[in-house]
Amino acid sequence: MLRRTFLKDVAVVTAATSILPDTLIGQKHKLNKISLAFIGVGARGMDTLSLALLRDDVIVTAIGDIDVAEAEKAKQLVKEKQGHEPKLFTKGPYDYRNLLVQTKPDAVIISTPWEWHTIMSVDALENKTAVGCEVAGATSIEECWQLVRAYESTRTPFMILENVCYRRDVMAVLQMVRQNIFGELIHLEGGYQHDLREVKFNNGKQLYGGGVEFGEKGFSEARWRTQHSVYRNGDLYPTHGIGPIHNMLNINRGNRFVRLTSIASKSRGLHEHILNHPNGGKNHPNTDVKFSLGDVVVTSIQTHNGESIILTHDTSLPRPYSLGFRVQGTKGIWMDINKSIHIEGKSPAHKWENADTYLKQYDHPLWQKYGEKASGAGHGGMDFFVLHAFIEALKRKEDMPLDVYDHACWAAITCLSEQSIAEGNAPQSFPDFTNGKWMSRKPIFAMAGENNEWLY
Repeated sequence: MLRRTFLKDVAVVTAATSILPDTLIGQKHKLNKISLAFIGVGARGMDTLSLALLRDDVIVTAIGDIDVAEAEKAKQLVKEKQGHEPKLFTKGPYDYRNLLVQTKPDAVIISTPWEWHTIMSVDALENKTAVGCEVAGATSIEECWQLVRAYESTRTPFMILENVCYRRDVMAVLQMVRQNIFGELIHLEGGYQHDLREVKFNNGKQLYGGGVEFGEKGFSEARWRTQHSVYRNGDLYPTHGIGPIHNMLNINRGNRFVRLTSIASKSRGLHEHILNHPNGGKNHPNTDVKFSLGDVVVTSIQTHNGESIILTHDTSLPRPYSLGFRVQGTKGIWMDINKSIHIEGKSPAHKWENADTYLKQYDHPLWQKYGEKASGAGHGGMDFFVLHAFIEALKRKEDMPLDVYDHACWAAITCLSEQSIAEGNAPQSFPDFTNGKWMSRKPIFAMAGENNEWLY
């Protein structure tokens, strides 16, 4: 379908359905139920679908995926849990546009390969369909602007589904930051430090087979994710690290990112994996692939208010998982890699303490309220909270806690880091996607609402 034809159809359908009582945009009363569609129901999308089906305020009406088998699996799950069959859209990569026009959902969850996030989100927003989009960086700064413009022209809700912002220890530390336990913040660190060789390569037989194939011969994420490592060199996946830091520093709400500089190591890990794997070896054709992505990419960011940030992207070498968080201020420091903390005047002089006591003392009220419901949800319960926030904000017609401006400046890190590395580690300036609104916007993430009620 040509884009101009799609937009024309959107206009017609929007006009025809604007009188319906269940239309999301323009309502003044709270919605009791959300009609929700899913674009992409692979591993990540299926997990989110499963969570959504546990809620009594969500009706899953449509599924879109180019993989017919996955779409059918999702349809059967909806039928089992909700008693009806959602409509399937599986006729090619652009059939999601028919999903938007024909089923007109209140909201859509997008869990597709990274390069599709922006175009799908923009199309949904222009269809007046609220968007919950999975995370990653962008391929260009213009992509970030396209999304911002689509939001500002339609005022349709958009939320970036960054689950690590809801990690229990991270939210406890956020409470400590807001109560000035660390004093004035000076320096923060985070990143994505996760051995993904078993995701980037696959033997085509199981999800995490640890093979040496990718692209057309790969399975699940290995079909598309590894291609980014072949052609791109930068922080390809910044949001898990920067999201919590963003909230602690009130970025886009009294503070902003100003500039960054990135440096990349040489690339050896993925080649070594192919060379030494039982299914690989020196004669395997993938040993000739030249990977552009440095094994370790380090990005330094300066904020308007003077804090320094270091992000690390490290996914191609053997290592245990860690996001490497560090929060340091004039009164103390927390580091997640060894669960350590030091608070001046409370901790023994020049000695670390185990952070568990503090994390329990400052456990965020949202975890106290919803921790039992989150039990069993993916990624230690974080997935419950991020979906819950999206649905509750939609129902109450309130601002998204992680909005389009947040996504734009996080996604821009990927593009700017690539440019910095390509230019010999030259500094790159961040666009102000808020157009100055950051100076007057107030923090809302995980804040108490009216009557001091904690909702999401």
